Amino acid sequence: MGFIQAFVGALGGTLADQWKDFLVPPQGLAPTAAIFPAVAQGQNAGRGSNVRGSENIITNGSKIIVPEGTGVLTFQDGHITGFIAQPGGYEWQSSDPNSKSIFAGDGFVSPLITQSWERFKFGGQPGSQQLVFYVNLRELPNNRFGTQSEIYWDDAYLGTQVGAITRGTYTMRIVDPILFASQFVPLTYLQPGGGVFDFTDMDNDAATQLFNEVVSSLAPAFSLYTNDPAKGNRMAKIQADSMGFAQSLSAAVENGYRWTSARGITIVSVALQAIEYDETTRALLADVQKADALGGARGNSFLQQSVARGMQAAGESGGGATNIAMMGMGLNAAGGAMGGLQQQGVTPAYQQVPTPQPPAAQAPAPEAAPAAAAPTADDPLAKLTQYKAMLDQGLITQADYDAAKAKALGL
Repeated sequence: MGFIQAFVGALGGTLADQWKDFLVPPQGLAPTAAIFPAVAQGQNAGRGSNVRGSENIITNGSKIIVPEGTGVLTFQDGHITGFIAQPGGYEWQSSDPNSKSIFAGDGFVSPLITQSWERFKFGGQPGSQQLVFYVNLRELPNNRFGTQSEIYWDDAYLGTQVGAITRGTYTMRIVDPILFASQFVPLTYLQPGGGVFDFTDMDNDAATQLFNEVVSSLAPAFSLYTNDPAKGNRMAKIQADSMGFAQSLSAAVENGYRWTSARGITIVSVALQAIEYDETTRALLADVQKADALGGARGNSFLQQSVARGMQAAGESGGGATNIAMMGMGLNAAGGAMGGLQQQGVTPAYQQVPTPQPPAAQAPAPEAAPAAAAPTADDPLAKLTQYKAMLDQGLITQADYDAAKAKALGL
């Protein structure tokens, strides 16, 4: 009992008139429809009617059309009797020894269907009830998810737990129609007059269950993604990596709920519309962003510019002698300070400065020094001005400055 392939490709214009029953998918289906009953084609462009079939019985010689991207499941008294995934036209024969029950082709369902068929197949002569259902084998879009409160996971890059509210959509695919229909779809959809099984129908309890399972799997999925060294352990990449995060989410729902192995469905891609981090995580990410911006040569350049601006400001705010001392110190002092910092590899605010030696004894100064003479290198005023600039830049502490001031003034 099974099918004989009648043709492959487009349907001929007069074929429907030659068949007892002519079964096709219903019209006007939503892209998210997953499984739906076949309907008998009553008219074929006005040329003829197919009215000889019995209700819920597939008459010998009936033809079934299988469009691209769909599969066909046949049932007898609640048992699966056949499956077709190759597009084309097929003739139903219950007694022809050449008829087959499975036409899986070489697509993505072929290796899975072979195993499931051996588990759930049913053979024999036509019984009291025979039904035909189509299964959507395309990607099923617009499956939404979202959290109402924060979810938390451990982030390897940040080295701590982070939390966020998130929402988005994912696409899924039925990879094993026999497993999907026999183990997951409610029986109400696989009976005469059963409706369309649509994953986006919130009145569909099975679809609601999947929604809840995805939400419960988001935290493990984020953890899998951010703790995978191959992905760089960076949350910054996740919104642009729909396929990579889909793999993490698919693995999470498989680990928790066995979507593929027990239900025959899998997640293909994910679009994260928003990730709203909690306050603690936002502050942490801001610190990490600053650290990234100031790392390496960029950070050294930034500090040099900062020291130069501070020295210029200190010179502009002082008196005439102070200005002259600052000009004398110039960039040599700043360069020396930066050299010590770069050797340390950090920018501490508390770096110690060597205690200056008391100035060497000098001959008594003349009663009147020339007004234009610049202070010498051992001039206490020049040294105090230098220490004051370092204090303002955070290169020495207040205690260091007070000690240097006391020694420079001989106190």
